[in-house]
Order: sequence, then structure tokens, then C-alpha cells
Amino acid sequence: MKQHFESIDHVNNLREIQALRRLNPHPNILTLHEVIFDKKAGAVALICELMDMNIYELIKGRKNPLPEKKLTNYMYQLCKSLDHIHRNGIFHRDVKPENILIKQDLLKLGDFGSCRSIHSKQPYTEYISTRWYRAPECLLTDGYYTYKMDIWSAGCVFYEIASFHPLFPGSNELDQISKIHDIIGTPPKKILHKFKHKNKADSVDRNPFSSLDLCRSRVMSFDFPTRKGKGISPFIPNLSNKSLTLMYAMIQYDPDERICAHEALQHPYFRELRLAEKQALTIHRKMRLVENPLEKDSLGLRRISKEDQSRKNRRNLNLL
Repeated sequence: MKQHFESIDHVNNLREIQALRRLNPHPNILTLHEVIFDKKAGAVALICELMDMNIYELIKGRKNPLPEKKLTNYMYQLCKSLDHIHRNGIFHRDVKPENILIKQDLLKLGDFGSCRSIHSKQPYTEYISTRWYRAPECLLTDGYYTYKMDIWSAGCVFYEIASFHPLFPGSNELDQISKIHDIIGTPPKKILHKFKHKNKADSVDRNPFSSLDLCRSRVMSFDFPTRKGKGISPFIPNLSNKSLTLMYAMIQYDPDERICAHEALQHPYFRELRLAEKQALTIHRKMRLVENPLEKDSLGLRRISKEDQSRKNRRNLNLL
């Protein structure tokens, strides 16, 4: 880390370190092994587990598409990682191929340097996520977004793993919005009004000679030409209908209508993986009972005690 640190307390207060300690252990979160603090130099190093590569490195220069089973497996694990962090009150804010690490068939989410608490007060930093994976609410409001931005980013990653090309490769904020509208169409006015209502840009003094401010002022005007949208399927025709419906659910323009990670895990696209997990868990439990018969007896005793308590409760009710 390039930042200079004065004390171990300063180090322990880092969001990334706090997040990794809270989220570990989990099979789809990068494991933090050690934090090394050099007090003299004011430097910190995070020692994490070694992975083979990131998703960007996996697909870079590749010509043949990944087998859909592998794609499904990777997306299932990505959704599990997001479900875990969101359940623990954290959102990542920079989900992109470079921050998703793999080792053979195992996928882990890393780089929590931009994460925030779901319960922290809005508005947040406006330019936090990498532009190509930035959700509309991040582009069209002054920092009024939620954990649902991670789902949008994951949907963009989904497309990129499947096609080897970014879904919305905008060159600036205005072009980013244009690219989004080219694919999924211009949203209804009520959605744009919702974003505009949260936007304070009109009241901020801007430099008229700044290209960034000029671009943002044009975006914030919300004067977008109406477009139907080309859709995703023309660009990846070999992808199954189930994968397309999930992808569309992840890149819903309105974050309130966008699927959450827990709902994504229940999508029909992941049905086979859910069944395989359930079967593996059943086998694991049976093996544990074979190896430890006393555990079976304790389970039986607990069941009996619950039944006794239930009967006792019914008797007490009859006395009232």
C-alpha cells in the first residue's frame, strides 16, 4: 500500500483490512493471512492467499468461448461472494474482472479497498467504480447508490466472461450512458425522474471550461434521445435463455427492480449447481454420522427433548 501509516491503530482502521477480517473465512472471498506493518517506514503489506490469475487474464486474447458449465460455475461463485458480503453489511463498489481471482475452478472476490458499509450515510463518492462497470445510479446521481451497484457490475462481468468483450466500454460518462441505452434502451421517464430528484448537480458551481464538468452537466440534463435498445442476445447468440434472463435481471436500469445476489442464487440458471450442492451436503452429513455414531444419538436426544417440550407446552395451554 502506497499510503503512509503512523500506527498499528491506523492500519487496523483500514476498511479493506476490517472487511477482510469480517468476511473471512468464506470459500469465495480472498483469504487474508497476515498484515505486516513496518513502523519505521510507515508501510503496510497484506499477505493474501496465492491465486492463479484474475478473470481479465483468463479471457484476454482467448478465441474459443468458455464451456457454459464453467461460466455457470464462475457466476454462481461470484453471486455467492456478493451474497456473503451484502449479508454482512458490506458492498464492494469495484467489482470488475481484475478484482475477481481464480484458481482452477475456484473463484474468489478480492481487493476490498473501495468497500463501504451498506448502513453508512449517503451520498457516497461518485467516481468509485471503474467506468465500464458503473451502474446508472452511480452515473446519474451525486453518490446516491446502494449495494445493488455490485449486481450491475457483476452482470457486466457475466457478459464479458461469455463474450470476451466489455458490455459498456464508454470513453467518458456521457458515452457510458449512451452505450447503456444502445443495449438496454432508454428507461421510462419515471426512472430518470427518480435519479434526477436525487441529483444536486444543478446547484453546484461548475467550471464551464472543464471538459469533465461539461460532460457531467450534459449527462445531468437527462435529455436523452429515445432508444429501444439492441439487446444482448445478438452479440452472444449461443448463450442459453436462462443465462440471458439472469443477465438482464442483473442489469436492470432501476436498482429497485434489479435482482439481489440472494435472488440470483435461486435463479433457474443455477438449478443444477444448487442440486449438486444439496446432494454433496447430504453425503457429507451421512459420512459424519458413520464416522461419529454418538452424533446420531445426540441428534436423537435433541429431537426427543423438543417433542417433550412441545407436549409440555400443549398441556400448559390446556390448563389456561
